[in-house]
Amino acid sequence: MNKMTVKDVDLKDKCVLMRADFNVPLDENCNIRDELRIVSALPTLKYCIDNGAKRVVLMSHLGRPKGQVVEKMRLRPVAKRLSELLDMQVLMLDESIGEAVEQAVKTADEKIILLENLRFYAQETKNDQDFAKKLASLGDIFVNDAFGTAHRAHASTEGVTHYLPSVAGFLLEKEMAFLGNVVENPEKPLVTILGGAKVSDKIKMIENMMDKVNCFLIGGGMAYTFLRAQGKPVGNSKLEEDKIDLAKGILDKARQKNIEIVLPVDNRVADKFDSAANIQDVGEEIPEGWMGLDVGPKTVNLFKDKLKTAKTIIWNGPVGVFEMQPFAKGTQDLAEYIATLDAISVIGGGDTASAVRQFNVVDKMSHVSTGGGASLELLEGLELPGIAALNDKE
Repeated sequence: MNKMTVKDVDLKDKCVLMRADFNVPLDENCNIRDELRIVSALPTLKYCIDNGAKRVVLMSHLGRPKGQVVEKMRLRPVAKRLSELLDMQVLMLDESIGEAVEQAVKTADEKIILLENLRFYAQETKNDQDFAKKLASLGDIFVNDAFGTAHRAHASTEGVTHYLPSVAGFLLEKEMAFLGNVVENPEKPLVTILGGAKVSDKIKMIENMMDKVNCFLIGGGMAYTFLRAQGKPVGNSKLEEDKIDLAKGILDKARQKNIEIVLPVDNRVADKFDSAANIQDVGEEIPEGWMGLDVGPKTVNLFKDKLKTAKTIIWNGPVGVFEMQPFAKGTQDLAEYIATLDAISVIGGGDTASAVRQFNVVDKMSHVSTGGGASLELLEGLELPGIAALNDKE
């Protein structure tokens, strides 16, 4: 990553405008259910304060309010938790732009100010330049540490870079170092585990990684489209009928390139999508009236055998419906096994990150991405506008 970072600029007496990703899950009482994204922003935030920044003005979104003020999507719980984690008062504002905001930034006693949810303003996702200019006027330097939104050209990620010197924070730098490296220069053998519901979500990634990967292990709902492409019955399993030919093409291309694609050899199936359903383990062929919701034990052992010699592992998408206890075993067994391996393990955000947290192996992985969509686009080989817009190193 040839981009300037927060270490490349003089912060003394500067007001730092920092884009963080505080889009955390809240329960019905607005309590934070997972604070990983808040904790991940702390190193950059502390560095700014420790290196003489006069003030840090934090920006983030939460949820999808679609340009409207939604009371349950206010950032107050984030401000409260940040204050506790930093052991210093964080000033929470009720707006993101306007006279009251400008006045607070100039005169507040607090070193850290959190603006209200950016997506309460429709201008944010439209990358409205007037809105971006008003945000930029709140700082002397812009620091982007929100990898989870780096694939979006929004006012707070791309727009503000037209008006301020713009650098990466430590989290963004780390994400690019791990994900960029596995795309550009992975240590081989490289094994990629793909799961999740749809083949269509992963097509571009498969195509981009085809010349770099030694082996693809495919589970989750997307596996049934591949199994159907091989002529195998999949019962009532998740199936993208219109992607069967595409799956055939991927299998043929992998064969020509001598790249192994490993599909489930057994499945845990249920008669309905419910944790209280009737469940049985079957082989490759799924009976009519049953749906595959997890890989079976033989598949787990087969996947483990392919993983044991890997030097780099990329995992994007769980291999079963891990949120339901009866269908969590495949994902859990793989997560716990990868945690024991002497390999670079990169977990591609979203549901896969949730799974490794659920099974308490986050600390055993080399890198767990904070951005599902952003990590997938990077693995697809796409340029992320929120990163491309930052200042290049000389």
